[in-house]
Amino acid sequence: MRDKSALFATNLERIPLLKRGKVRDIYALGDNLLIISTDRISCFDVVLPDPIPHKGRVLTQLSAFWFNFTKDIISNHLITTNIEDFPQEVLAHRRVLEHRSMLVKKAEAIPVECVVRGYLCGSAWKEYQRTYSICGQTLPRGLKKAQKLDEPIFTPATKEDKGHDINVSQTYVENMIGKDLTKRIKEISLSLYKKASEYAEKKGLIIADTKFEFGINNNQLLLIDELLTPDSSRFWLKDSYSPGREQINLDKQFVRDYLSTINWDKNPPAPSLPEEIIAKTSEKYLALLRIIIDGTQNV
Repeated sequence: MRDKSALFATNLERIPLLKRGKVRDIYALGDNLLIISTDRISCFDVVLPDPIPHKGRVLTQLSAFWFNFTKDIISNHLITTNIEDFPQEVLAHRRVLEHRSMLVKKAEAIPVECVVRGYLCGSAWKEYQRTYSICGQTLPRGLKKAQKLDEPIFTPATKEDKGHDINVSQTYVENMIGKDLTKRIKEISLSLYKKASEYAEKKGLIIADTKFEFGINNNQLLLIDELLTPDSSRFWLKDSYSPGREQINLDKQFVRDYLSTINWDKNPPAPSLPEEIIAKTSEKYLALLRIIIDGTQNV
C-alpha cells in the first residue's frame, strides 16, 4: 500500500514561492532561501506523477551530512536543517518542513553542472561507444561498461531550465565563465569526489559519478543545491561490482531502468509507476541513507 503521507508539493501560506523545481520547492526568506525536498521524482527531465515515500527526507539528510563532511574543502550554502532555528514565520508549517527542508544562503548559481565520473556509465558510456571520448577527453579503446577509469574525470554539462542538460567540453565552460573560475570549480569538484568516494568505499559503496553545483554569495564561491544524493549520483554496492554489466544500485537508476522497459518516448506526460517500483525505490533510498549515516533516525 502506498504511503499516503508522501509529499508531492508544498504550499506555505504567506511565504513567497520562488521556484518549483523538478524535485524541490524553493521559498524566499529575505537574504536566505528555504529549500523543501518533496517526494517528487524526475527521470529523463520529466517529473513523474507518483511520489516516492520518504524521498525528500532522504535527500535533505544526505545533503546535510555531505555539506558538513566536505566543508573543509569548500564552504557551502547550508545554514541549518534544524527547524527550531528557522525564521518564526515558517514555523506554522512545521509538519511539512520537518526533516525535509534546509535554510540556505541565497547565491547566484553558476550555470554549469560539474559532473565528475570515476566509472564509465550512463551518458558517458553512450558517448564513449560513439567516439572513444567524453566531453572532448579521449579515453583508451577497449573499455567496458561500468569500468573504473584510471583517474576520475571532470565532464561538465550545461544547466538547462527545460529539456536535457548538454555535455560540453572544458573549453566551452571556460568561454562561458572564464578560465580561472573553470579551473577552480574543476579542482574543487575532483577533490569533493575523492573525499566522498573514499568515505563511501569504507561503507561498502562505489560512487560511480556525481554532479556538483556552485554559486556566488557576497563574492564567495559556495557549494549549493543538493550534494551526493541518489538523485544526483550513482551509488553501487561494492561487493557485487563487476565491469561489463549493469550494477546493483541504490539510486534513481532503478526507476530509469524500469521506464526504459516500457513504451514511453521520454516526453511528458510521464506514465504512472507500479506500486512495486515505488516501494522498491523508497527502500533503496532509505537503505542508502542508513549505510551513509549509521543508524540515522527521523525518516
